[in-house]
Amino acid sequence: MQRRFLFTLMLCLMLAPVCARGSQSSGDMVAEEIRERIEGGGITGGLSEGTCQVSSLRVLPEIYKRRGYRPIWVKAQSVEQLLEAIQEIYHDGLDPKDYHLEEIRSLLAQTDTTASSDPSLAASRDLLLTDAFILLANHSACGKEDPLTHHPQWNLDRKIDGSDPVMFIEKAIEAPSLMQAIDAWKTRHPYYGRLKAALADYRAIRARGGWARVPTGPALRKGRIDPRIAALRGRLAITDHLSKTPGDPMTFDGRLEQALKNFQRRHGLKPDGVLGKATLQALNVPVEDRIDQIRVNLERTRWVLRDPDSTYVLVDIAGFHVFFLKDNQVVWSSRAQVGKPYRDTPVFRSIINFVEFNPVWTVPKGIFEKDILPAVRKDPRYLGKKGITIMDRSGRAVNPKTIDWSLYPGRPFPYKLRQNPGPNNALGRIKIVFPNEYLVYLHDTPSKELFEKEDRAFSSGCIRVEKPFELAELLLDDPSIWSLPNIMAAVDSKKTKKVFLPRPVPIMLQYWTVEVDETGVISFKKDPYNQDVSVLKGLGRDAGITPVP
Repeated sequence: MQRRFLFTLMLCLMLAPVCARGSQSSGDMVAEEIRERIEGGGITGGLSEGTCQVSSLRVLPEIYKRRGYRPIWVKAQSVEQLLEAIQEIYHDGLDPKDYHLEEIRSLLAQTDTTASSDPSLAASRDLLLTDAFILLANHSACGKEDPLTHHPQWNLDRKIDGSDPVMFIEKAIEAPSLMQAIDAWKTRHPYYGRLKAALADYRAIRARGGWARVPTGPALRKGRIDPRIAALRGRLAITDHLSKTPGDPMTFDGRLEQALKNFQRRHGLKPDGVLGKATLQALNVPVEDRIDQIRVNLERTRWVLRDPDSTYVLVDIAGFHVFFLKDNQVVWSSRAQVGKPYRDTPVFRSIINFVEFNPVWTVPKGIFEKDILPAVRKDPRYLGKKGITIMDRSGRAVNPKTIDWSLYPGRPFPYKLRQNPGPNNALGRIKIVFPNEYLVYLHDTPSKELFEKEDRAFSSGCIRVEKPFELAELLLDDPSIWSLPNIMAAVDSKKTKKVFLPRPVPIMLQYWTVEVDETGVISFKKDPYNQDVSVLKGLGRDAGITPVP
């Protein structure tokens, strides 16, 4: 309390020439300085203060124009709250330095020790405070990075509340409590809160020295005696609650095996309790990298979960799962297979409109050129084995022997390839359809053995679902007509049938590489499309600072 009082008193003294002196001419001089910088091209041309540059080139000038260029930050309490909010943003995985913290502190010190009524310094201070506030609002609510930069298919609205951004910021500036206004911008989704808690935990691990690398060597399993086992015990004690046990620390016992299985489950590895190459690699990822992985996923959460629908389907691309949520609670989940690298499943939002039993598959152009054409050249009987029919524009079947396959894909293919319903149909026995330009949907698959793999990036972009009929029952939401037995009867009829949902259900295809469950257990996923790197580049590595309380 005493520190806060002294800090507030210091700010009052610094700002006294602007807020308490009552000099109209001083205020006019600051306003004129601000106006000249904005109207004279100082802002749009790139206003700089030290190493700092104003970023909000559209909103900031309009705010000042509407208020006759009068300075905004004339209350010491408001400045104190803004500085506190900038420091607190560190707990959300963002860097306080991105909000001019050092430059603002420098300007406050200068106005305290030099001619504090200098309108040039006062204008610089006010402009940077305003720009910091605008950036803080935008980044807290929508994320620092533009998701379109990382996902060209992105189609989620990033507006804060649909209102004019200038009016939004003006209203926030006039709020009785800036801290409450800033906190209200942040997502309230439980996942975001769990990620923040995990970030704090792993930063605490870093502060205690992190963890030592487990030395390389041959695979280790239960019953083995090896000097490396002591290092493995020390590593698992940090993140997987392995307590000290009596006996030889270099013996691989049952408790160590269970702790290693737990670690493997949390990292998307086969939980066999064996210290092999992949497990060793995951164990030796530095704590600094895990901290940044959490921060990357906090950023993705800001993109998506500010105001989600209460009922929706979520495709967890990197986690190879599909979830159905009601009131933001998971009520159903299933393993999934997603697009292989370089044919990645896109990230976007849509609405599920209908399901189709015993679907017909029309082969997309990309799959024809990358998969079908090479297979036909290798085996002329491929199409017949897969039950794929060639159709001309009039709908008549074409004999594949009459086609010169060597001409393609050098020229447009004039036919359609169609696979009728059956055991080999690429879509299986059901598809779940939502409009999108990528020809992506959820569907069944004949390749069910692939669900047993830990990494399930096998498709050409669509999402293969292990339990699609259960999901269809939830979506159709009519037990009297579309109970699971009735759904299976429709499938067994072998007739193609389209059924529209009574209420369309939103679907989000998202990419997260960290998961934290309701109990606080954190899981680190692999990055199958190598997308964490570009997001982290935009965020910057974690500064490892300790915010001032």
